[in-house]
Amino acid sequence: MEKAVLVAWILVLSVWTTPVHSKYYSKSRPYEPVQEKRTRLHFYVHDILSGNKPSAVQIAGPNTTKKEDGPTPFGTTFAIDDLLTEGPEITSKVIGNARGIYVSSSQGKDLTLVLYIDLGFTSGEFKGSSLSVFSRNPITENHRELAVVGGRGRFRLARGFVLVKTYSLNITNGDAVLEYTVEVVHP
Repeated sequence: MEKAVLVAWILVLSVWTTPVHSKYYSKSRPYEPVQEKRTRLHFYVHDILSGNKPSAVQIAGPNTTKKEDGPTPFGTTFAIDDLLTEGPEITSKVIGNARGIYVSSSQGKDLTLVLYIDLGFTSGEFKGSSLSVFSRNPITENHRELAVVGGRGRFRLARGFVLVKTYSLNITNGDAVLEYTVEVVHP
């Protein structure tokens, strides 16, 4: 017991006598606007649900006992690592990947997903940069628009939109090729 009290006193005294050499730091300065650029990108996203190495896999689903209609019942969640290519063929030059998740967010017949994805570029002028997309995606519509809410690297502080068009869809297995036309404004 005496040893425990002695150790406690030593700890209290050592903490009490230890000097603190840190303090809060803040520096504000006037905002100087920078010249912004408008960048337009065009590429294809390959969302593969079939085969032995799919690029989109279900990680969660609804906890119900009744059979839901459609391929992705309300609440179904997928993790994705889709290829971005220059052309619609899977053999086209790979320029990056789309990584993130999407969630089936519609209880009606209109299949709608909410996307949380990072469009990362691994080659070309924007290698090492990415765009952050967080948006509602009504996939039954032929033409749709997603919001670009940020980015990193050359796309730091980006904002803009993605126009999505379904290039091809295999309704049997869910595999899709999507055409992305992106327009962003960034410093």
